[in-house]
Amino acid sequence: MDKKIFNGKRLKNARLFRGLTLTELANRTEISKQSISLYENEKNIPEHMRVQKLASTLNFPYDFFFQKDTFETITDVTYFRSLTTATKMSRTAQSIKLDYVAKIYEVLYEYIDFPPLNLPDVEFDGTDDEFDDKGLEETQLQIELIAEHVREIWGLGDNPIKNLQFILEKNGIIMTGFDTLDDKIDAFSQRTTVDNQDMYFIAIALGSKPEGRILFDMAHELGHILLHPWSENLELITKEEFKAREKQANMFASAVLLPRSSFGKDVQAYPTDLKYYQFLKKKWKASIQAMVYRTNQLGIITDNQFQYLMRQISKNGWRRKEPGDVAYKLNENIFQGAIDLLIKEDILDSKTILQTFKQHGITLYRQDIEELLHLKEGTLYFEESKPKIIQLKPLYDEDEGNE
Repeated sequence: MDKKIFNGKRLKNARLFRGLTLTELANRTEISKQSISLYENEKNIPEHMRVQKLASTLNFPYDFFFQKDTFETITDVTYFRSLTTATKMSRTAQSIKLDYVAKIYEVLYEYIDFPPLNLPDVEFDGTDDEFDDKGLEETQLQIELIAEHVREIWGLGDNPIKNLQFILEKNGIIMTGFDTLDDKIDAFSQRTTVDNQDMYFIAIALGSKPEGRILFDMAHELGHILLHPWSENLELITKEEFKAREKQANMFASAVLLPRSSFGKDVQAYPTDLKYYQFLKKKWKASIQAMVYRTNQLGIITDNQFQYLMRQISKNGWRRKEPGDVAYKLNENIFQGAIDLLIKEDILDSKTILQTFKQHGITLYRQDIEELLHLKEGTLYFEESKPKIIQLKPLYDEDEGNE
C-alpha cells in the first residue's frame, strides 16, 4: 500500500490555480507566509489540521494534496492577448487551469476517439520592425497567402465561417472558456505536451462580449498557433516584438475571417458608408471596426477615409458597443460531447468519471471540473445511494399459517 505523503508542489499548484499570492493565502488561513513557503518547497510537512485549513480555504479536496500526477504536462508558452496589461498572477492561474484541461483530455482519450490535430503546414518569417515598410508589405502578403491556404486545406471556401469553434475542434484544437478574474484577459492560446503529445488549446473569456469580438479572438489565437514560436519565454522578448506578433495575429484573423476576394468584392459597393457595414455585419459576423480596418488593409479605402470612419465610430459611441451586437456564448464543446457520449452509451456514469479522474491524480471538485471543461452545470452531478439497513419481511403465507 502506498504511503500518504504530503505533496508540497500541489499546494503551490492549488494556490496559483486560485490566483492567490503567498501573502493572500497566509492572511486567509492565519498560517505564516514563511510556513506556507516551506510546505510548498517540501522543506517541512504541515500537520493534519493545517492541511485541512489549507484545503478548505483553497476549496480543494483534502486528498488532492497527497497525490502525484499520473500525466506529466509541459507548457512551453502561453500567448495572452493582453500580456502587457494582465497581471502575471492572472496569466499563471489560467495557464495552470489549461494544464488540468490537458490532463483530463488525456484521461478521456483512453475512451474517446478525438479528432486528430490537423494544422496546415506553413512557413512564416515576417518582420518585427515597424519601420521596415517593405518588410511589412511582404509580411502582410505572407499572412494573406497563409490565411488562404488554411481556408483551402480546411475546405472553407470564400464564404463567411458559420461556426469557427466547430472548425477549430474538428481540426484537433481544443476549445474551452473560463470566467477570468482579470477583465484584461480576452483570450489565450497554449501548447501543452502531455506524455510527448503536443496539444493546442484556445480559451476565451466568458461573459457578455459580442460575437464579432469573440470570433476575432479565436482567429487571432489560431494566428499565434500557426505563425509564432512555441519554445521561448515571452517574458524575455521585448515589448516591440510582442506587439509585432499581436499585430501579425490580428492581420491573420482579419485575413481568415474576411477573405480579400469575397469580402473585398462585398465591401467595394459602399466602402465609406457605415450603414452598409451594419448590413455586412449580419453576413460576415465581424465587428464594424474590424471590417473598416480590413477594408483599409486591402487598399479599398485610403488612410484618410479610414481615419474619418474611425472618428465617426467613436462619435457614435461604437467603440464599446456597436449596433447589432449579440452576446456570444460558447457552444457545447468537444468535452461536453465526450462526457455525454460516455454516459449515453453506459461506458461510464458521472460518479465513475470523477473516480477515474481521481485515479489519475485529478482530484478536483465536480464544479471545478465542469468549469474547466465548459460543461453544462450539473453534467457530472450524481446522488450518493444510501445503504439499506432495513427491508420488508417476506409476505405472510396464509396457507402455511392454516396448517
